[in-house]
Amino acid sequence: MRLAGRTAVITGAGRGIGRAIARSFAQEGARVALCSRTAGEVERVAEEVRREFRAEAMHGVCDVSEPAGVAEFFLSVSKAFGQRGADILVNNAGVAESSKFVETDNEFWERHLAVNLSGTFYCMRAVLPGMLARGWGRVINVASIAGKTGAPYIAAYSASKHGVLGLTRSAAMEVASRGVTVNAVCPGYVDTEMTAQAVRGITARTGRSGEEALEALKRMSPQNRLVTPEEVAAVALLLASEDGRGINGQAVNVDGGSVLF
Repeated sequence: MRLAGRTAVITGAGRGIGRAIARSFAQEGARVALCSRTAGEVERVAEEVRREFRAEAMHGVCDVSEPAGVAEFFLSVSKAFGQRGADILVNNAGVAESSKFVETDNEFWERHLAVNLSGTFYCMRAVLPGMLARGWGRVINVASIAGKTGAPYIAAYSASKHGVLGLTRSAAMEVASRGVTVNAVCPGYVDTEMTAQAVRGITARTGRSGEEALEALKRMSPQNRLVTPEEVAAVALLLASEDGRGINGQAVNVDGGSVLF
């Protein structure tokens, strides 16, 4: 069990990549603290890992864009699992919407920065002091290949994920000598509801059928397919374990070769 005795906090854990990571970590012996903005979804995932893996699990509702809510959730984690707090943090909560650049209003722009970038910062700020005090910790930020490239209609999303990579690399350099690693995982299009939403957006803008839009997204990968949530979870598990201790400040692509840097 690669994560036996560890406490892992996973945001955006109610479905998709977050759910897959929660399952993977629980199967490897971690206690998991799960949060999302949707109570029903995250409660079901917590029940799932308790039932299937006999794992300790707690869950809560948290909007990571609200600093006070983040602080309250991490306090509840300490109360549930002891004052030790989080050994592993996975920042998976995010929002991904599309808009033409010239039609991107302030609210749309600020929402992407607040959730994707500021939310990642708030959660990292909550856990890093404890990790540094104990001399061990893992932070895994779920970014995107959009954090390395640009694309039409996703300026706000891409900018926020570029910011996540900058945050990841800077924090990694500060903590590298103290037993803590900070890395990012950069998925391409993953077989999740977020991609289904992208398909609906393409259909609305172009008039193409859902099947045609999905095939267009698949063709963005040299493997001509969507990545699975479990493939992203496998990389997260490596980064969270002792096997990944030599990986720090990296942005690991899981995209079938769409982006080669």
